[in-house]
Amino acid sequence: MEGNLTTGSVFRTILYFSLPYLFSYFLQTLYGMADLFIIGQFNGVGSITAVSIGSQVMHMLTVMIVGLAMGSTVKIGRAVGAGKKRQAAQATGNTAALFMPLSVVLMAVLLIAVRPVVSVMSTPAEAVSETVSYLTICFIGIPFITAYNMISSVFRGMGDSKSPMYFIAAACVFNIALDYLFIGILGLGAAGAALGTTLSQTFSVLLSFLVIKKKKMIPDICRDDFRPRRDMLGGILKVGVPVAVQDGFIQIAFIVVTVFANRRGLSDAAAVGIVEKLIGILFLVPSSMLSSVSALCAQNIGAGKHSRARETLKYAVMVTVFFGMAAAAAMQFAAEASVGLFANDSEVVMLGGQYMRGYVWDCVFAGIHFCFSGYFCAYGLSGISFAHNMASIIFARIPLAYLASKYFISSLFPMGLAAPAGSALSVIICAAAFFWMQHHPEKLKLDVE
Repeated sequence: MEGNLTTGSVFRTILYFSLPYLFSYFLQTLYGMADLFIIGQFNGVGSITAVSIGSQVMHMLTVMIVGLAMGSTVKIGRAVGAGKKRQAAQATGNTAALFMPLSVVLMAVLLIAVRPVVSVMSTPAEAVSETVSYLTICFIGIPFITAYNMISSVFRGMGDSKSPMYFIAAACVFNIALDYLFIGILGLGAAGAALGTTLSQTFSVLLSFLVIKKKKMIPDICRDDFRPRRDMLGGILKVGVPVAVQDGFIQIAFIVVTVFANRRGLSDAAAVGIVEKLIGILFLVPSSMLSSVSALCAQNIGAGKHSRARETLKYAVMVTVFFGMAAAAAMQFAAEASVGLFANDSEVVMLGGQYMRGYVWDCVFAGIHFCFSGYFCAYGLSGISFAHNMASIIFARIPLAYLASKYFISSLFPMGLAAPAGSALSVIICAAAFFWMQHHPEKLKLDVE
């Protein structure tokens, strides 16, 4: 099952590895998009707002799980790159030993806190009941969301980005069918959307376990590998915790912006929620590059090929900048049409178009710092990623969004610009950190052994 990412054309390797990753991200995003699209066909603005707010909370949890799992991808990738199969098997077993108990605890805590979460989101009164129902059902499915992302991190660390794509593709088809059943036929509203998502995630995990067992896709693993080892867990957490925390704070920043919009009224809340979903699609390329760079660089670092790791970063940045510029230019003309796919309300469409025109420029700047973050994480320097993202949130995203919400009452365009402004600050910090690393080559050997 292992894939060697340390030889051949760097550019072709990036494309070959990232395309399945990209499609997997697209399918995961399609989960929320399908919920929002289908509920928009059968229900009103209140239900749309409930799903958009609830799915944003779930997205925050998911990206934090994915961030923590990056520690496993890096640990396994280094072991594979160095040809240490026994170490790779131990890292895989310890990943399961860490994530599954954690997911059960997280589920229990969030089920208890569901109403406070809805309150903190400043959910409009018309959408509170459905938001509670949506989140309650989704929180029950957290162990399955965690299991899927845990399995995906293991496969990608071993150089296989295709298997997770197949698993999530089957689940996505299942989810769309269930959405039409629960929302369209049975009329369950936001609860139906959550039920479809949770059951399809469960289906994805069960399918992945069946395929793994049947094809013996992790042949070297044994029962002893599931016994927690301090060195393994320490290596996973050293990379994963800062990434999970930074991703959590980024999503909290997005949620704070959503709260600002929610306080402006139902139409603003719906507009921001829809644009967040659309941005999720546009961010597929930057997000896939972040994860691809971390996996590819981890194997090359394990093999001692540091120049190839730098070349991987260079090509990834080129791809994301090209895509980001194209997406930003296109959305200056297609913003309202895109928002109109998910809402019939003319005010929501107008406000969403304003927000999108400002926000979309984040595809350029976020794409750059995503690539740098993947590079830093592969070296075990995820603290750098944490630092630049925190600076971005504290000094740009939140304060600028707040000021825009207060002083530009008639337009969401200035609020949309807060995100690219924050990412631009991150790019400056990342570039400085990268050049510092090049002048201190001894730092490149940190935590590689």
